[in-house]
Amino acid sequence: MNILIVRTDKLGDFITALPTIYTLKNHNPKNKIIVCVAPLNKSLAKACDFIDEVIVDSGQSVFELSRSFKDAKVDASITLFSNTRVAFAQFLAKIPKTIAPATKIAQIFYTNRVKQRRSEVKMAEFEYNLELTKELFSDIYLTYKQPLLEFKDVDEKYKNYICFHVGFGGSSDANWSLDEYEILIREVLKNAKNKVILTFGPDEKHLLEDMKKRFQDDEVVLYLSTDGLVEFAKLISTFKMFISTSTGTYHLASLVGTPTITFFADTLFASAKRWKSIGDEKLQQHFMIPTNIDEKAKLFEEVKKELSSI
Repeated sequence: MNILIVRTDKLGDFITALPTIYTLKNHNPKNKIIVCVAPLNKSLAKACDFIDEVIVDSGQSVFELSRSFKDAKVDASITLFSNTRVAFAQFLAKIPKTIAPATKIAQIFYTNRVKQRRSEVKMAEFEYNLELTKELFSDIYLTYKQPLLEFKDVDEKYKNYICFHVGFGGSSDANWSLDEYEILIREVLKNAKNKVILTFGPDEKHLLEDMKKRFQDDEVVLYLSTDGLVEFAKLISTFKMFISTSTGTYHLASLVGTPTITFFADTLFASAKRWKSIGDEKLQQHFMIPTNIDEKAKLFEEVKKELSSI
């Protein structure tokens, strides 16, 4: 069976789709797994050995996207997060069975609409994604290997470094200030055995320059990711720990098996309950940043204490 999985949003969102994709391939290795992703996630999708074909939604016309689905000879699709455009493209491609959450006007274009009420956050995003596979295979086994992505050819130059990623995007709406991050980093550096690296995305040069002024005596390594997502994932896989807000790079770290300390907003929508990553929960430590100033200050001291023990 040729199965199409559609998840065309950001990095972290795509990573929440990977357990679903893996379980479909594992259910029957003869299944051909095709994914439709945003351009950002193309290289990461190609690095996963349980994905057979990648279709990139780069904003082409709905008819061109539909043609890509037709050419792939899709038997069934599961759209994990829908919009009218990708829904209509599948409708035009005349895919026999199309599965999606029963939300938004786009649901009228799908043959199988599943009520999930994700806004209630009864489970994590990746768990809701996994549940949709039951509509295709009622006997599917929903467990998956961890880490889901492993590399053999990695540069261990920064092996066992503790990483701070101070930038954020996506659904993340809570983070420490750069002043607060400086305090946390210096707390880690109090232990002479610790080595620290700060990582930045290609569009975060301004953050790199700011942190460079704060650490001018080579106390930390500053790394700007310019070699693509897969090379960045390889680098992260060597770190002792990855510390950041709840953003795509946090999900990337968990995907490759790196222990994480992560900061979330103290709201249900942006919470760890919804956005915990797909990696081993024993390797994930979550902190919810409150909006109340006094409570936030108290939490900051707790985080400092935690980091001082690394």
